Amino acid sequence: MCVLYTQGIETKQWREFGRTEVIDNTLNPEFVRKFILDYFFEEKQNLRLDMYDVDSKSPDLTKHDFLGQCFCTLGEIVGSPGSRLEKPLMMGAYTLHSRTGKPMPSVSNGGIPGKKCGTIILSAEELGNCRDVATMQFCANKLDKKDFFGKSDPFMVFYRSNEDGTFTICHKTEVVKNTLNPVWQSFCIPVRALCNGDYDRTIKVEVYDWDRDGSHDFIGEFTTSYRELARGQSQFNVYEVINPKKKMKKKKYVNSGTVTLLSFSVESEHTFLDYIKGGTQINFTVAIDFTASNGNPSQSTSLHYMNPYQMNAYAMALKAVGEIIQDYDSDKMFPALGFGAKIPPDGRVSHEFPLNGNSDNPYCNGIEGILEAYHRSLKTVQLYGPTNFAPVVNHVANYAAAVQDGSQYFVLLIITDGVISDMAQTKEAIVNAAKLPMSIIIVGVGQAEFDAMVELDGDDIRISSRGKLAERDIVQFVPFRDYIDRTGNHVLSMARLAKDVLAEIPDQFISYMKARGIKPNPAPPPYTPPGHTLQTQI
Repeated sequence: MCVLYTQGIETKQWREFGRTEVIDNTLNPEFVRKFILDYFFEEKQNLRLDMYDVDSKSPDLTKHDFLGQCFCTLGEIVGSPGSRLEKPLMMGAYTLHSRTGKPMPSVSNGGIPGKKCGTIILSAEELGNCRDVATMQFCANKLDKKDFFGKSDPFMVFYRSNEDGTFTICHKTEVVKNTLNPVWQSFCIPVRALCNGDYDRTIKVEVYDWDRDGSHDFIGEFTTSYRELARGQSQFNVYEVINPKKKMKKKKYVNSGTVTLLSFSVESEHTFLDYIKGGTQINFTVAIDFTASNGNPSQSTSLHYMNPYQMNAYAMALKAVGEIIQDYDSDKMFPALGFGAKIPPDGRVSHEFPLNGNSDNPYCNGIEGILEAYHRSLKTVQLYGPTNFAPVVNHVANYAAAVQDGSQYFVLLIITDGVISDMAQTKEAIVNAAKLPMSIIIVGVGQAEFDAMVELDGDDIRISSRGKLAERDIVQFVPFRDYIDRTGNHVLSMARLAKDVLAEIPDQFISYMKARGIKPNPAPPPYTPPGHTLQTQI
């Protein structure tokens, strides 16, 4: 597995950008997963790539064997011939030179600086502006038998051709076990990934027999193009699978089987902005942790302490996230809830009380209204416990369940200091909410261990409850402490926090709409005042 890191311009800190898939049992992996980065000619965009031998399902990189790393810039890759860069993978820890910013080897992790341990090949291609997604299905007939015992276990690998004549892997089918006549499942692929919008560009397809040890046997190959595939099921889309070595050796060689396109369809992929332009509203709800582990709000050590000169972590996180989300809600009225406190008048413990004290109307006017209600609540409630998430998740889920037509989408921000008390109920609530137009952001404040929160954030292992997997990943967790800038630049820190916690919302939003087959409404035409002609549209 390869892990990509990007470097912040201001802080120079390395932050994980993404991970490739894991390819088993090979020293020469070709990764399918791509990283889409914005390229700025005018910026030095430092990249770091760390290679690991993965030994378990743990997302914790320290649990796996480090194989080496390399440093480069995005400009280096883009500026290389054919936008293809080869770099040695080096073993050993690195530090950045204070003056030049270049990586310098050190032996702090026991590695041997300067020891080359393989080569990494990086290629970049500008994405075409094609939004189409193709769905296709293939079967094969009379493929070569490669296994001594039993038949073959075939799978296909698709490659798009690049401008310089090289090929880049863009899709792998699943393996169909023990057959010479496989029918593969249909799959979706963006047209730009298949041919970058060039309909006549060569697409190469290789057919392999899967082997457990990773030494897959080559059966044969064929070429096609998007334009050919778009003709759908026909005699034009029956391909002979050719093994060039067998063809050279055997005079009577015909082919190593055939592959047939069973179906082909294409539709334009809708973006988050298409739905927003079509009128979908984002409803924002905040839930704040009022458990006693936060500390007495009147003392400066408390996470809820109201310093007259500076906002506390709760207020900062709420303001950072809320100020961005509020732009997508037309009435700017937001429900704000608290949990884990004894509330007036009878002192009962509540896990979903309105911050403004009005159960019939828990809405606050804008982010400032929420902050005001939050500060007022601290003076009237008694911090207590336990830390239960399920009630506020179910509270928002009830609203989301009532509007599943794509006109509204719900985002719940939970700000908490600690260890969750109702893990099983929360998991069940999240699995149920994953079917609804809803996303959950959890910001952890304070110094507690947030292992349970990482588990709820299903980036690596999809969350499940009672044997039922969540339909989609709807939770994003970040620890607030990772965003405290030592220079005291809170504006920059909170901009980074908001960016990271909101990064997954558009994809989560799209995954809901797509799964339900909901298309965006057409955007209303831009307003033109009477007697005026519309000149520009931004």
